[in-house]
Amino acid sequence: MDNVACVFIDGENLRHSLVDLFEADFNEEAYLPRNADWAAFFQSLTDRSGATSRLRTYWHVVEDLDCWPWKIRWLLRNPEDLLRVLMKDKKCREQLVPISEPRQKLARAKEIGRELVERQQQMIDRFEGWKEIQDGISSRFEAVEFRRAGSIRYNLFSQRLYNEKAVDVNLAIDLLELQNVYDTAVIVSGDQDYVPAVKAIKNKGKRVANVSFLKRNRQELPGGAKRLNLAADKTILLSYDEMSEFMGLGTARSSRQVEAS
Repeated sequence: MDNVACVFIDGENLRHSLVDLFEADFNEEAYLPRNADWAAFFQSLTDRSGATSRLRTYWHVVEDLDCWPWKIRWLLRNPEDLLRVLMKDKKCREQLVPISEPRQKLARAKEIGRELVERQQQMIDRFEGWKEIQDGISSRFEAVEFRRAGSIRYNLFSQRLYNEKAVDVNLAIDLLELQNVYDTAVIVSGDQDYVPAVKAIKNKGKRVANVSFLKRNRQELPGGAKRLNLAADKTILLSYDEMSEFMGLGTARSSRQVEAS
């Protein structure tokens, strides 16, 4: 009897897992490994889940990028408002407070504002690069669909990305809405927020396998994976060496990464 699986990937969760798993061997600025064998990765997950075939992989990623401070280009045209926003950041405040002459202070604020605009454009270019990489994966590997929803916030001051919004909700909705097309759901995530959705589809007779990653020291990556593993019917544990092979991260790992800039 056929047992059809669908793989559901929390894209940002997977990306953070790769950073945590490979540490210095995977640059946090990188998006995904260039030489990853996604077909072999998905086939292994399908086989280990107990399914006989994979219908499709639904890879959930963010749709929009939100940069803070908001409307930085507008603020640059309004120096007084720009100055008020910059004074909320500690490092900017340290630069601006010692300047007593108002015109000089506004001039320095505009210089900082132009730096922030440049950072914003660089991040926008990186984000568009992520989408190109996603499209490339979809075209090269069979039955992989990127589903975009929600947003991710980027702080122009600290140059840090924060947690995405609404991606987990979209994945949970897909688990429920697509339950008639699969027998087994394979979830690639460590987010315990999926536990209610997992319980709901199990009540409909579906089997659920969750994927967890083991670090080089055999310890499981931290996070909500343990609670999600308990809710699932099966846990697929992938070792460091296995993931290294799937991701194409051999001795020349650092040269095999996709820079999103």
